Amino acid sequence: MTETVTLPAVVSAGEWQIARDTLLAKEKELTRAADAIAAERRRLPMVRFDSTYEFDGPQGRVTLLDLFEGRRQLIVYHFMLAPGQKAGCPGCSMLVDNIGHLAHLHARDTTLYVVAPATLPEIERYKERMGWTVPWVSTADGFNPDCGIDGGFGISVFLRDGDEVYRTYFTTGRGGDQLVGTLRYLDLTPFGRQEAWEESGRGTDGPGHWWKRHDEY
Repeated sequence: MTETVTLPAVVSAGEWQIARDTLLAKEKELTRAADAIAAERRRLPMVRFDSTYEFDGPQGRVTLLDLFEGRRQLIVYHFMLAPGQKAGCPGCSMLVDNIGHLAHLHARDTTLYVVAPATLPEIERYKERMGWTVPWVSTADGFNPDCGIDGGFGISVFLRDGDEVYRTYFTTGRGGDQLVGTLRYLDLTPFGRQEAWEESGRGTDGPGHWWKRHDEY
């Protein structure tokens, strides 16, 4: 932080409790609104998607259908790591750092894969550097462009019905924030993310400008 931060006001315990209860009512309202949006997201129509896209994985060539690993749902994170790059995008790297144990997703019939245009050896080298075990595959065909990815990042969700694959959801930009637990924790603190957009006196960084790969801080 490069400027003097305005600290919260100091009040009595009673005054703090009143302020906390007022905020709690707004937090509950936000939670209910988020629940309603999640329900609307679940009801989005879906579009048939080619299940034969091929990827290079540790076990050889696999298709989009294979990535489901027999489960009904598949989440794909489109990671910014291009052929020839030695290190991936810091923001994408923070997001992958925040992926939890996949057993919890598997318990709800859902598989998660990270996909990048880099070659499989480049992906494996970067995964080893970062200490990640989340499954990755390399895509060199039209999969990313057909998902609306043109050099950037995004999250695609697919549903499998037998051998038919459907795309149900996509988000990018600030939509990725919801997958980064680090940001959720910082949002609980007085200093927040310490980015200038939040409010005056809380920081000078642009959105995400402070993010680094975890071995570079």
